[in-house]
Amino acid sequence: MTTVLKLGGELLEDPTAMSGMASAVHRLAARENVVLVHGGGRTIDADLRLRGLEPRFVDGLRITDASALESVISVLAGRTNTALVAALHAAGVRAVGLTGADGGIGLSQKAALFAATSGERIDLGLVGEPIEGPLTLLEDLTALGYVPVIASIGMSAAGELLNVNADTLAGHLAGRLNARRLIIAGGTAGVLDPRGATIPSLTIEELDAMIASGDAHSGMIAKLLACRSALTRGVGDVAIVNGRGAVDFNESAGTRVHEHDCCSN
Repeated sequence: MTTVLKLGGELLEDPTAMSGMASAVHRLAARENVVLVHGGGRTIDADLRLRGLEPRFVDGLRITDASALESVISVLAGRTNTALVAALHAAGVRAVGLTGADGGIGLSQKAALFAATSGERIDLGLVGEPIEGPLTLLEDLTALGYVPVIASIGMSAAGELLNVNADTLAGHLAGRLNARRLIIAGGTAGVLDPRGATIPSLTIEELDAMIASGDAHSGMIAKLLACRSALTRGVGDVAIVNGRGAVDFNESAGTRVHEHDCCSN
């Protein structure tokens, strides 16, 4: 059994919080194989601003020019990945730090023009869309009891590095690995309704309606689309959960996303 766990960058900014997160991953990895994908959006934003550049987004996806890609690679493959791997090792997890370039696990093609919810078609720049590539490295590592920790950087067939949204990569890998579960952990208690209450379950139809109506916006759109991707590829248990505090990924509440109404009863 394999769980793909995506950790939002907001969960990895504080060393104390990261320590608690690492303990939760250790409990999860004691029961099943874990493949971990992480982002680092806020730290990337801070790095860009230190360099006098303003982050740009559309529907939660980063518009990435060459300067932004430098920050993405520096932050994700450097500081964030290394600090997370160290915290996991301290918690007893046999973690191995990777990027999507390692073993071709994040093989990607340059994203096509993005159809924004505003109706515009926008060039995201040096952004990758995951495609089918070799997963032997992940399969070998998990078979040996290691937890791959993947910074969401992709690679084209020609060797060009690309920025890949971490939710998108996690959803893609969950489907490719025939994972039992996809857990997307962030800073909120799942998907929230207009009153701020957690929606306990969503179908794909309801998910699509939330995006079309604008009820889902910014980074939540990418999370919902990643859930959709995993479900349509056969992942049976898909959830968006709160990764803050005393989290237990084996028991986490949040929003479960299902393919059909019958599955949410």
